[in-house]
Amino acid sequence: MRATGEGTETDAADSAPTDLEGEPKQRSTARSTKELQVSRARDGSKQAQLITMLRRAKGTTIDEIAEAHSWQPHTVRGAIAGALKKKLGLEVTSEKDEKRGRI
Repeated sequence: MRATGEGTETDAADSAPTDLEGEPKQRSTARSTKELQVSRARDGSKQAQLITMLRRAKGTTIDEIAEAHSWQPHTVRGAIAGALKKKLGLEVTSEKDEKRGRI
């Protein structure tokens, strides 16, 4: 509370604008600019190596990726779901192979 004029006090809400039906605030343009940028992995990074392994003609398994990168299987699944599918927008498909399992 604050004092105004001759000893009367008012709430901060009393001085707030009452136009609630006005235009909504616009978000900063940082997100829209970020969405326009082409996302890609740096050459030689583990993410780039993961993409290369997945693009092979014979594909790859989660165990093969985990061994190659010294990751746990849940880390591999998270990288595929989060970084590749959601952030980079890549399509990742899965097939069952009798010899190798799921590729």
